[in-house]
Amino acid sequence: MEVEYLVIWELPENFLELFPRLRVIFSIGAGVDQFDLTEIPDSVQVVRMLDPGIKDCVAEYVALAALTLHRNIPSYLSDQHTTAWNPIASLPARKTRVGILGLGDLGQAAASRLQAIGFPVSGWSRSLKVLSGIESYSGDEGLSKFLSCTNILVCLLPLTDSTRGILCSALFNQLPRGACLVNPGRGEHLCEQDLLDSLDSGQIRAAMLDVFQNEPPKVNHPFWQHTAIIMTPHIAGTTQTDSGGTALLENVLRHRSGEAMEGEINRSMGY
Repeated sequence: MEVEYLVIWELPENFLELFPRLRVIFSIGAGVDQFDLTEIPDSVQVVRMLDPGIKDCVAEYVALAALTLHRNIPSYLSDQHTTAWNPIASLPARKTRVGILGLGDLGQAAASRLQAIGFPVSGWSRSLKVLSGIESYSGDEGLSKFLSCTNILVCLLPLTDSTRGILCSALFNQLPRGACLVNPGRGEHLCEQDLLDSLDSGQIRAAMLDVFQNEPPKVNHPFWQHTAIIMTPHIAGTTQTDSGGTALLENVLRHRSGEAMEGEINRSMGY
């Protein structure tokens, strides 16, 4: 087939035989971890979706999750089912620090939305980023300092070998006791049993999760009935047909003109 551009989520096993003239693979999502990059020749460029609609969706979700956890909504939902009336003293947003793991396009969009609400925001990334109003950290030493002052932790990291399983007991134990977790990143970031153990011990107070190791989780998965966990079905950030289509077409035109495309991945980094 005379196909040069492929827009897809998962590649068929024989994609190189099906599309021998393939030049660019466009992911329909913000990440490319669903691809095995070792199976894609260097002659084929891989591009992740930089749809402004995705950024807006993720920023909205993170703001919703931060407010939900900040205002103790998991406790109130649990109380409602048992007809319990237990008001909890709340703090103003300015006294609850939200820390974002990953300060890429999505992390920066989420940080801006959180700042507008009044949350102080910190961020951690692989390399230090200087962003207005955000206390930024990087590297292993920076990660410990970042975690020690984070009340609500948001994971927006790309999924790589170094970030798989990063949300584990060793990380949770560096947070202030009673901190909360928001994961709209990837299910493989989270060690699910470690979260359950941290919830049981009180180290983590509550969590809002949009992604899981298996989707949907099995009907007997303990997350379904856990009163300190709010689950959503992988809807935090979805590609919008209008803005996503425009972004895709503009990238095709850039490529046809010999220009660099937005969202081209660095294969050595995996994103």
